[in-house]
Amino acid sequence: MVYVALFILCIAMFLGGMTLMRKGLFSLSAGSMRHWLAGMTDAPWKGLLAGTIITALLHSSSAVMVITIGLISAGMLTFRQSIGIILGSNIGTTFTLEMITFNIDLFIIPMAITGAVLMVVKRPSYQKTGWVLFGMAAVFAAMRGFSYLAFPLTSLSQVEQALIILNDSLYLSLGAGAILTAIIQSSTAMTGIIMSFLSEGTIEFPAGLAMMIGANIGTCATALLASTGAGKEARLTAYAHLWLNVSGTLLFLPFIDDYAMIAPATAHRLDVQLAHASVVFNVLSSFLVLPFADQFGKAIIFLHGRPKPRT
Repeated sequence: MVYVALFILCIAMFLGGMTLMRKGLFSLSAGSMRHWLAGMTDAPWKGLLAGTIITALLHSSSAVMVITIGLISAGMLTFRQSIGIILGSNIGTTFTLEMITFNIDLFIIPMAITGAVLMVVKRPSYQKTGWVLFGMAAVFAAMRGFSYLAFPLTSLSQVEQALIILNDSLYLSLGAGAILTAIIQSSTAMTGIIMSFLSEGTIEFPAGLAMMIGANIGTCATALLASTGAGKEARLTAYAHLWLNVSGTLLFLPFIDDYAMIAPATAHRLDVQLAHASVVFNVLSSFLVLPFADQFGKAIIFLHGRPKPRT
């Protein structure tokens, strides 16, 4: 039970670090970010570019989706304009996964100390920079915690049995990734945990791949919750985010075993292979839809109903 408690603590540290880092980055550029996002949507490819950059900066596709839904509710964006942002947010979220594969253990403590000092300085810009540094240190510390605890956790019979079941079924792995991500509200945290288990050899790579793409579906829960009561157009954006990830999963799932065979050519470490796989999955999903963005939007409207005209 001690290992389970420590693992939950690491999840809380990861999510807290991501929240603090995102809060600092958003506070430093909130106004310009909103206006730039609203202005870069006259073409789907511009929306994709804006969504990618802002998601990479905020380290959260869910946060960008919530901002987008807020802009739609405020009348600054339409559903059709949001499609490019949706495509870009899926690409931008892979930046964080690539970032956490770097080994910066030597810098975690200095980064945390510097961030803590800046957080108590009265100047707002220094405080916000401190949030970013301290949050980043917490994220990397949590990742190290996941790695250290992955192997001891498998000594628990329940965890061992669960991993055996997941390794034997890609569909159960996908479902587990989706459900657990919906619960913790972060596909990045979920994929980070999977990467740690891969590094320790406690989960097989195909199962890890299935859980990763399942996490992409689970993260849509945040946008669906945010769109509740926000109007028809906002709900269409949340549905589009869900359908994009479901469609990408249906296309990618049959080729998981094939990709697992070529994954070693992309990197030596399994966790880096999974981070690269996330990039491949999200870039392909978004770029396959980009030329048909208008048709994709029409399909979502056909499935879920046309929004009322704005007055």
